Amino acid sequence: MSDEKDRPQTRPLGSRSAGPVAPEGLYEKMKEGPFAGRLACSLEEAEAGSWREIVLDYEVGASGVADGATLKVTFKFYSDWALFQTADPKGADYLSVDYQAGPLAPGQSPASVQHLAVRFDQKGHERPYQKAVIVDVIDGYLNMGDHIVIRLGDRRAGGPGTRVQTFVDDDFRFRAYVDPLGTSRYVAVPGDVSLRVVAGAPARLSLVGPRFARPGAHAPFRLSALDRWGNIVDDFPGRIRLSILAGAETIASRDLAFPDKGWASVAIEDVPTDRGDVTLIAALDARDIPAASAFLSVFADAPAPRGFYADLHVHAHDTVGTNSPSYNAAFARDVGGVDVFGYTANDFQITDANWRDGVAAVNALDAPGRFVTYPVQEWCGSSTAGGDHKVIFLGEEEPDFPYDAQGRHNRTLSWNEDMKSPKVELGRWPVNELWDAYGHSPETHLVVPHVGGRRYIADWHHPELERLVEIASAWGHFPWLYRDVIARGYRLGVSANSDEHRGRPGGGAPGVQVFGVRGGLTGVFAESLDRAAIGRALRARHSFATTGERLALIVRCGDRLQGDAFEHEGPAEIDYRFLGDAGFDEIAAFDHEGLLWRRNLHAELGYSHTRARLRWGGARIKDRYRWASWNGRLRVQGAVVRSFASVGFEHDEENAWRAGATDIAFRSETYGDADALELEIDDLSAARFLVEGTIGGFVKVGDPRFPAPFVHAPEFRFEATGRELIEKGELRLDLGGVELFLALERLADTPPPRDIAGRFTVEPRNGPFGFRPVYLFGRQRDDAKIWSSAQFITFVDGPNESEAK
Repeated sequence: MSDEKDRPQTRPLGSRSAGPVAPEGLYEKMKEGPFAGRLACSLEEAEAGSWREIVLDYEVGASGVADGATLKVTFKFYSDWALFQTADPKGADYLSVDYQAGPLAPGQSPASVQHLAVRFDQKGHERPYQKAVIVDVIDGYLNMGDHIVIRLGDRRAGGPGTRVQTFVDDDFRFRAYVDPLGTSRYVAVPGDVSLRVVAGAPARLSLVGPRFARPGAHAPFRLSALDRWGNIVDDFPGRIRLSILAGAETIASRDLAFPDKGWASVAIEDVPTDRGDVTLIAALDARDIPAASAFLSVFADAPAPRGFYADLHVHAHDTVGTNSPSYNAAFARDVGGVDVFGYTANDFQITDANWRDGVAAVNALDAPGRFVTYPVQEWCGSSTAGGDHKVIFLGEEEPDFPYDAQGRHNRTLSWNEDMKSPKVELGRWPVNELWDAYGHSPETHLVVPHVGGRRYIADWHHPELERLVEIASAWGHFPWLYRDVIARGYRLGVSANSDEHRGRPGGGAPGVQVFGVRGGLTGVFAESLDRAAIGRALRARHSFATTGERLALIVRCGDRLQGDAFEHEGPAEIDYRFLGDAGFDEIAAFDHEGLLWRRNLHAELGYSHTRARLRWGGARIKDRYRWASWNGRLRVQGAVVRSFASVGFEHDEENAWRAGATDIAFRSETYGDADALELEIDDLSAARFLVEGTIGGFVKVGDPRFPAPFVHAPEFRFEATGRELIEKGELRLDLGGVELFLALERLADTPPPRDIAGRFTVEPRNGPFGFRPVYLFGRQRDDAKIWSSAQFITFVDGPNESEAK
């Protein structure tokens, strides 16, 4: 009764009695409904990478929406959902908006809105929900109960729909915000729209394991079924024939089966290591899926019982990743086949409770001898304060994060979406204060500078805390960073990790946009698989870095390994061994001044008279939106291209095709990596080559079908003849940016070698910092790359650089 008595008394329109006037029943409707409205979605589940039309229906709440106000429907920035366009209703990913008036209460006036306009902004809201579909209300207001209907991939004009993100997500969310009063102050619409993004049909097999082992050592492998985007397939009870070969002889063969339920992945624990080098081949029964292979080299003087592979930089859904910390750790172990895992949290974004839960979850999976886990803080200072650094907590004790023993927080700052206040609480800033936080115990902390959204600037360096630098990840390939720190005289070894945001750690598959290459891996030489031994090896720089493949690189000077700093008398003899899978195009050695020597394996094998390659790559800039979008055309005249193959392309949206009798068109993005076309030509000596096209980049707002031109080289043109190529073997055009290039290269008929060993001599000359750093690099035919940590050689009585000059 009190509710009835307290309710304002109004009379409907047309009533003759005195008193307030209001639309009949609208007051009750407004008090019962959500103030900020509600959002609904037309589906609950979608296959990764599929094409769909998705309808998002926003029902206006009691707030109404004022003239000039805005609705945003946002999703997380690391999603590679295809970018929306509003220019072509018949094209892919067309974005539209409709207004639908809701029912009126008796006596209520209709809304006066004249028009809704829609746009897409890649940074239209606050991290992590940065990607935003933005609807502007033009010339009038909206009533409660009206609807704003957004179509993602509108098919009504004949378009194909929109391409769903390419990676699996248990809880993909659209989150809406409305500016009801037109003040540019937004309120969250209650109840996110959640949908499951699931894997597609099996398309390929993944077979991963150590690249080398000692005789008698345990060498476990993992076999998994993946869809065409690299997602692990669920509930696929396929049968597989595994064959193990020593040379041409099959020494073991047996059937394997994926489980009926859950991930289509199985362990292979009994690979023999007493029969010398072996090749593993796995083939599915009666399916049109190519077989997978892997190689294991067995030798007594291996620097570890087996090659250990680490992914020390993996985000989960508690900051800017996908799925839970335990999901990511299990994926790294059971699909990625890695030995060491780093659960990583952006320090300004992680809440105290989420950090505790995440650390507890991955600690529970730490199993010495099988799988090692570490908690990792990502210090997220901007580049002007030092740039991104991660802190790997190597010890068994509880990490001194987010707070130290005195209760001071060790974050860069506290600033996350759960905060109730917009005030920034500053912590360890700049990076000097990060060193203060952990410098008391460098043996239990490993600080690794890296290139992410806020790239590391090498003006800062702490020699005790920092022992490795990350030079490859899903963000791209960064050889320029290692050259930089080596030239400055920093004693840093190499690391590569996934920096995974999409739930596929362990050298996982690349996606589209931002994280456009495969995640990296760090190879570790340790005597056992446990936190203490791996931690010592990492701090000793006994490492190599790959772009995600199970390659290996071993470098020795006598009994000294890569990463070691030591004194030496006289010239140094450096022994090396590269172990790959697709075969190496080139290997090289570098010191602080640059290239020492380079071996072109195709030239050594002998060039073909009919085979050549067009290769392109690099990045526009060193910072976050670094990639180069290539749209080009290769014209070959005077000779016939009998066949061509695309090499190094990361996914189905990078491709090449015949574009006429003499032309091959290509489209791809490079992030410091390279893509290529391998050509079979009937008469190379008679060929004339013309390569031309455009280079573009990040589109924040506008039509994503037309990347923003790269201002320093918006167009490229490269002409050469087959005779010139035959004479020189390699022709190259540099295009600026960060090592952007085009190259024509001759190839051998013989496949390049997977196993390369050799020796070279380093003359006894020290750099200006009193020693000479020397490291090695290799690139495979498929653009997979590997680097060794440098050896830091102090030549006793050798001249330093200035004396030599």
